[in-house]
Amino acid sequence: MASLERNNRILFDLVRQPGNNVCADCGAPEPDWGSCTLGVFVCLNCSGLHRNLLTLNRVKSIRLDLWEDSLVKFMQERGNSAAKAIFEKCVPAFYYRPQQKDCIVLKEQWIRAKYERKEFTGDNCFHRQAYSSDMFEAILWKKGKDKKQFLKRIFLLSRKDFTLKYFIKEDSKSPKAVISMKDLNAVFQPEKIGQAHGLQISYLQDERTRNLFVYHESGHLIVSFFNAIRATRLAYLQKKNPTLQTNELIPQITRHCLKEGYMEKTGPTQREPFKKRWFTLCSLNRKLLYFKTPLDATELGAVFIGTEGHSYSVSEFSGRSSRGGRWHCGITLETPGRQFMFMCELEQEQKEWLEAFTKVISKPMTPEDYSNEATLRRGK
Repeated sequence: MASLERNNRILFDLVRQPGNNVCADCGAPEPDWGSCTLGVFVCLNCSGLHRNLLTLNRVKSIRLDLWEDSLVKFMQERGNSAAKAIFEKCVPAFYYRPQQKDCIVLKEQWIRAKYERKEFTGDNCFHRQAYSSDMFEAILWKKGKDKKQFLKRIFLLSRKDFTLKYFIKEDSKSPKAVISMKDLNAVFQPEKIGQAHGLQISYLQDERTRNLFVYHESGHLIVSFFNAIRATRLAYLQKKNPTLQTNELIPQITRHCLKEGYMEKTGPTQREPFKKRWFTLCSLNRKLLYFKTPLDATELGAVFIGTEGHSYSVSEFSGRSSRGGRWHCGITLETPGRQFMFMCELEQEQKEWLEAFTKVISKPMTPEDYSNEATLRRGK
């Protein structure tokens, strides 16, 4: 009969070993669950996905459950590193590997792709060909520009000319929009969009950011569409930067928002009343964008954030405003051309925005950053 104390002690030792000490699927530290079927250690969140998604997959707690001797031996023989060598043998460079804080649909489809569909073992190329092909077509639900309802639209992704087009009707001869891969960015935003599979696609149109909000009922399709965009973006970046290695281009495929949320903002003379706006800050392109609401199609304005050596700085202030603002946790952003004043509702929000601004300001500027700064100034 298995000894609970002895076997649990063995499992505790196993889970501290390199490779096993982080979740096999999302990288979360100190996993305390194990898949008896696959021989991997996973975190609590991923264990639920394993239990719900994979046929005949047994998941047990290494702290609370009784592990038979045969299962402990299997975990000793397998482990995360050995399983990774099997199930992640041929992951494409562009394929997005979800992290601990990513949304459920990304983790779910990553687990399905690895263990259920076995896309990356080297034995099954069918699924990978779908998002690696020159053309990818999908019918998605897209939020109307000025309305709240979502309408079906046809999206066509082309690696031949590095574009994403969408059409209003199946028989439409001309696309509603042709989006270049040059500035396209796609990130999952389920909470913002109000859909578990919600995807935000952003691009530049006449030097202003344009947002599309889409989703599909199928998690498999929307994640495949997302990875097809990443594959096309990587192909574009490789053509644009032939001297750079693939691992240098991977971080440029997707721009993740460093910080977003509501703040109050006053006008350029600082005598205007404070108005509530939705802000997003991206570290990669050093832009602070603001919108009236989170689901606005187009930005109201943009602020480039340079370095301290180029007269950019951020500081906090507090106190009530006489210009209609309701919030009292203030931030001052100094730029060469203007001083911006923002108000946060809570001190914690103020602290997080200050840290985010400081992180961008402390990052050295690239030649492309100087070009973006000049473009943004000309636009004003």
